[in-house]
Amino acid sequence: MIPNEETSGRKKEIEGKLKQEEEMLTFIKESLDKSDQLTNNMVSILSSFESRLMKLENSIIPVHKQTETLQRLQENVDSTLSCLDHVISYYHVATETERVIREGPSGRLEEYLSCIAKIQKAVEYFQDNNPDSPELNRVKSLFERGKESLDAEFRNLLQRHSKSVPPILILDLIGTDEEIEGQEEGILEHLPESILVDIIRISQWLVEFGRNQDFMNVYYQIRSSQLDRSIKGLKEHFRKNSSSSGVPYSPAVQNKKKDTPTKKPAKRPVFIPGTIRKAQNLLKQYSQHGLDGKKGGSSLGVLEGKEDVLDLEIDTYIYCISAFVRLAQSEYQLLMDIIPEHHQKKTFDSLIQETLDNLMLEGENIVLAARKANSRHDFTSVLSIFPILRHLKLLKPEFDKVLQGTAASTKNKLPNLINSIETTGAKALEDFADSIKNDPDKENSMSKDGTVHELTSNAILFLQQLLEFQETAGAMLASQESSSTASSYSTEFSRRLLSTYICKVLGNLQLKLLSKSKMYEDLALGAIFLHNNYNYILKSLEKSELMQLVSVTQKSPDSLYREHIEQQIQTYQRSWLKVIDYVSDKNMPALQGAKLKDKERQVIKERFKGFNEGMEEICKIQKSWAIPDKKQRERIRQAQKTIVQEAYGAFLQKYGTGVSFTKNPDKYIKYSVEQVGDMIERLFDTSA
Repeated sequence: MIPNEETSGRKKEIEGKLKQEEEMLTFIKESLDKSDQLTNNMVSILSSFESRLMKLENSIIPVHKQTETLQRLQENVDSTLSCLDHVISYYHVATETERVIREGPSGRLEEYLSCIAKIQKAVEYFQDNNPDSPELNRVKSLFERGKESLDAEFRNLLQRHSKSVPPILILDLIGTDEEIEGQEEGILEHLPESILVDIIRISQWLVEFGRNQDFMNVYYQIRSSQLDRSIKGLKEHFRKNSSSSGVPYSPAVQNKKKDTPTKKPAKRPVFIPGTIRKAQNLLKQYSQHGLDGKKGGSSLGVLEGKEDVLDLEIDTYIYCISAFVRLAQSEYQLLMDIIPEHHQKKTFDSLIQETLDNLMLEGENIVLAARKANSRHDFTSVLSIFPILRHLKLLKPEFDKVLQGTAASTKNKLPNLINSIETTGAKALEDFADSIKNDPDKENSMSKDGTVHELTSNAILFLQQLLEFQETAGAMLASQESSSTASSYSTEFSRRLLSTYICKVLGNLQLKLLSKSKMYEDLALGAIFLHNNYNYILKSLEKSELMQLVSVTQKSPDSLYREHIEQQIQTYQRSWLKVIDYVSDKNMPALQGAKLKDKERQVIKERFKGFNEGMEEICKIQKSWAIPDKKQRERIRQAQKTIVQEAYGAFLQKYGTGVSFTKNPDKYIKYSVEQVGDMIERLFDTSA
């Protein structure tokens, strides 16, 4: 029974689950029916919506197209109106700008240029669209008037504000010894900044739109005039402020030099003003130390009369050359901002031409004056070209740099002047050497006291001045050598040439002095003359660099001159032999007893008498002779004093005091040994 109950229970359970499944299936079917119904409803709604959208689109699209057409028409109208306004504005340009153009650009340059731009556009419009319009001629006329006004404004601004550079600023710019610390090279404010801006603006417009280069000619003419005035102003500054103390320098430079105890190497070529005066002062110092004589000093008087004028002319020219380089550099800096690049070199060449030509002409005039001075043997004046040449050669690299890009004729002006100076200087050097050799032997040119001859002092003065220009003079001589030799010459070669030249001058001088010494009838005076001149030459060589320069090509020149001096002293001393012979034992009788024979007494009397007369005569003559060198004078006196005193003292001891040769000894023994020495001490002393 139990299994049946389980089966019945199982069956009920299955039937219950089946009923649930049937109910679930029924629910799903109902849900699907509802979903189909909803889908059908949605499809119906969408179909209706689509139909309505189609109707709306068919209504909107025509409206949109009409609106778009209307917008395009509106834009065309606006564009047409704008074009009409633009075209109409060209017809009003002349009226709107005429007053501004008539009044000119002064004080309102930008506004003026804006008006010119409007006029230019109007011209272009009428030329392209209505070339027969009377308005074209009107705006063209306004444009030309505006361009002319800009040309005039360019000229007026440049003329009104271009000023010559004051001399003090130029001297500050070029420097006189060393550069002012912190100073910028080549910077000058030629034009006020605001004016320069306007000038640059006008030049740019004229280049771009003016199609006219006349303003460049205006520029170089005005700036060239100012450059020339600046140089002339510097010259006038020197003329007004020159003094014997030297050339007038800039106070700024002077003050800086006082504040700066240590010197720095100069960046630029420098020179020493007053070179001729310096050499003359050197010679005066020699004279004060007793190396010069009365006759030799006469040449200094000639120099003193013209030294200031000569120095001023040289220094002024040298400063002007330096000033030209500095100002030209500054002018080129200014020109670069105003003139178009491809016209700068040509404009600069034209700008500097007048001033450069004037300076070169002035240099040629100095060379011509030197040639004339050389022809009349005024060699001191010829020396004026030496400092000029030295400075020109030092300045040449900067000169060439400034003139870079100018015409070949412009570049060659300085080298041509340098060549001319070198040729003139070399000829002057040779002519001077020849003038020494050919100096005429005139009796009135010989001093009566045998002092240094004017020819000697002049020759030494000339050579001393050459010391200031050793390289320059050496280069002058080298420039006249054959091309094969000159092409390879060096500083040492030039120095050897100069040494050879100085030796030649000294050799010619020595030969001429020998010739002149023969004009003295008294051989002793001739010897004193040669002694003084040789001694003067030796001391002059020793007290300067001449000795080192001569030593380059001549071995021991000092020993040679000392030998000549000793020879002349010996020649002079022979003039005393006649006097000394009177008190020598030569041909004197042998004393055999206290009592002398009449003949023996007479011989002793004649010897004392001859000595007395000889001493008086030779001292009277030689007292007026001159030996300017104090040491040499004392040396010759002492040597002669020793010789005469020893001879006279021995003779007096033997024949004067120990022998009775006369009843009146004071008649024959007039002088003691000391008195004889005193007489010799007064030799060569015109004041005694």
